[in-house]
Amino acid sequence: MGIITPTNKTVTGHRGLHLYHFSHSNCSMRVRMTLEEKGLEWISHHVNLHKGENVTPEYFGIHPKGLVPVLVHDGVTIIESTDIIDHLDRQFPDPPLKPPDDSGRADAVSRWMRTAADNHIHVKTYMFAHRLGDIMSKSDTELADYRELQDNEELLQFHEENSSPEGLSRERISRSTRVLSDCFADIDQALGGQPWLAGDAFTLADITWIPLHVTLEKAGFPFHRYDNVARWKDAVRARASFERAVRDWTGGDG
Repeated sequence: MGIITPTNKTVTGHRGLHLYHFSHSNCSMRVRMTLEEKGLEWISHHVNLHKGENVTPEYFGIHPKGLVPVLVHDGVTIIESTDIIDHLDRQFPDPPLKPPDDSGRADAVSRWMRTAADNHIHVKTYMFAHRLGDIMSKSDTELADYRELQDNEELLQFHEENSSPEGLSRERISRSTRVLSDCFADIDQALGGQPWLAGDAFTLADITWIPLHVTLEKAGFPFHRYDNVARWKDAVRARASFERAVRDWTGGDG
């Protein structure tokens, strides 16, 4: 979605870079890593999803789905993490994190970013099924409050299913596991002859995917199958931006 017009007008007065984010959110990690790679100063607005701090009229007025992250750049509100990091790379091009548009590698970066965005629901399903389901389960009262604010049917269905006595269906979990296995098999193959996802340079493609690895690994995803992914993971985690944007915010749990 990119740039939106928030109904909560308090954010339009923000100057500089303001980030609404959650410490353990993989999408928030992407934006924090990009900010750190660019060496940019930014103002933190931490939103604790585990405590439901996003389920308020005020926050839904900033993000219409009640999600994180949100970047407000000089009063302009931008949602969707891949749109945010693309915006940051265009607005602050030094150092570049995406090749020039006329290069073949730029297309590769964009494909990896789109694939990550398209499969976000599968990452969420795996995480809830193996780690977060009980923590994020909503009571009847909490579900009623959520329905008052949320008009996205996919998110409503997901949280209602997760909060049911049965939890997420086996079919949903199995489908998401298959999709993610295929994705990381493709990533492992791509990394077979190059150090980074899009070639010889670290790019937004790597920033987009490493948080998914972080969160899925915590949930016990079988990454032992992917030798090239393991090498890539270690290389990304050695970067200063990973230390500051992930480990520092998750208490070293990254």
